[in-house]
Formats: sequence, C-alpha cells, structure tokens
Amino acid sequence: MTGGPFSRRQKLAGYVALTKPRIIELLLVTTVPTMFVAERGVPSVWLMVATMVGGTLAAGGANAVNMVVDRDIDSLMERTMHRPLVRGVMSPRAALTFAVVIEVVAFVWLFATVNFLSAVLAVSATFFYVFVYTLWLKRTTTQNIVIGGAAGAVPVLVGWSAVTNSLAWSPVVLFLLIFFWTPPHFWALAIKYRDDYEAASVPMLPSVVSIEETVRKMAFYTVVLVVLTVVFSPVADMGAVYLVSALILGAVFGVMVEAVRRRPTERTAMRLFSFSITYLTLLFGAMVVDVLV
Repeated sequence: MTGGPFSRRQKLAGYVALTKPRIIELLLVTTVPTMFVAERGVPSVWLMVATMVGGTLAAGGANAVNMVVDRDIDSLMERTMHRPLVRGVMSPRAALTFAVVIEVVAFVWLFATVNFLSAVLAVSATFFYVFVYTLWLKRTTTQNIVIGGAAGAVPVLVGWSAVTNSLAWSPVVLFLLIFFWTPPHFWALAIKYRDDYEAASVPMLPSVVSIEETVRKMAFYTVVLVVLTVVFSPVADMGAVYLVSALILGAVFGVMVEAVRRRPTERTAMRLFSFSITYLTLLFGAMVVDVLV
C-alpha cells in the first residue's frame, strides 16, 4: 500500500516513525533509573541527558533498519501496514541511509559525551537486534523474541556504564530481568495478532502453538522474572521500598498471567500486555524512590 506525494511534514513524521518512538520510551524508562542506582543518588543532569540522547539515536537507528528489512512482512500485517516504508513515505535506501547516519552519530555522541564503553554497548545492541533478531531469528524460530529480546535489555548496561564506566553484577541482574520480562510482555501482544504473524509466515510463538501452551511458557518466564527482581535487592543493596514494590508488582503480574490462562482471549492478553509496561515503569520507578529515600 503506497501513497503520495507526501508533504514535508508527513515525510518528517515518517522518519520519526521509523525510529519506533514508543519502544524507545520504554528503553529510557529502564536506562535512567539504572543510572540512579549506579550513582546511589541523583546523577549529573547533563550525563542523563547525554545518555538519553545517545540511547535514543542508537535505538532509533536499529528500529529503522528493522523496518527496512521487514517492509515485506509489514505490508501483510494489520498492526504494521501503516508504517512509513509500506506507505511509500520514503524509499528503502533513504530509510537505510537515515538509520546508518543516526547510528554513527549515536556512537560518536556517546563516545564524546559519556564514555567509550557506553558507546560500544549501545551500538552492540543495534548489531544484535539487526543481525541476530531481525535477519536471523525472527523468521526462523519461535525463540525469536526470547533470544532477540537481549537487545532490549542492553540499555540498563548502558545506563550503569554511563555512571561508573564499568559493569558489575547489579546491571547484569537488571539485564536478565528485562530479558525474562520480554517474552510474556511481547507474547501477550502476539496473541492478539497471531493471525497476522501466521499470514506473514513469522513463527511468533502464539501463531505456532496453542494459546494455552503460550501462556504456560509466559508463566515460566514470569516466575523467573519475579525471582530476579527479588535477587536484585541484595545484589544492588536496595531497601524495603524497592523490595516491597517488587513483590507486590510481581504478584499482580502473576495474577494477570493466570487470568490469561483461565480465560485465554485477546482481551485478557491485551490487559496483560498493557500492565507489563506499567509493571516495568513502576518497578524501575521504585528503584529511584528507594535510592532517594
């Protein structure tokens, strides 16, 4: 589905859409609180801004390349058929050029304003997302979002390294936390769009196995996720505010997954999907409150 001609404003909006702003917002929700934990207080405002700018550019470049590669299947799926490349807002070559440019800018920016380790970590996530997830796993295995989700967990490493110029066990646990949060989060959405994925021949788990089997796997990852949130408390020397919040939020997450198991419908799945975003936001917000209190 193509259209045009497009106004300058529409083209600008199209380039912004290439970066998938909503996904980037979620990445920043995990990056900034991690910086508070690493600092054990309030980090430099300039450092936070510089890290967010670099992280946004790096993630945006990765997302844009993903749209270039996936433009064929995007045109077959209801959820993605209005993306800019499908509509013909810009050419694939222009989109790829845009992606590469902002990725290079991201590396240079982070190297110049933050540190080399953060720059390397941010760009490594892009390479993993593009070459491992998008080009290899997405169209070949039901483990696509499981393994590929590692790219979305890297921002916590970037946030930690931005403050300390090093890594430690605390950010590693946070990395694993995001890693295990991703499957139940994304599979909840994929339940609604399982027919889309099947039509596009993408082996997303709910389009390959039954919803019941999908929910069983979601429950496993949720249990591991909650355990990791508890493990993070002593590893990062967190206090009662964080631990109590983690336990309550984890219990609610479990209840939401159980609701999908008992009533496996698109409606209950989307409720879980929406809550999973709230869950992550509140969990990382609790880290900030805990550190400041």
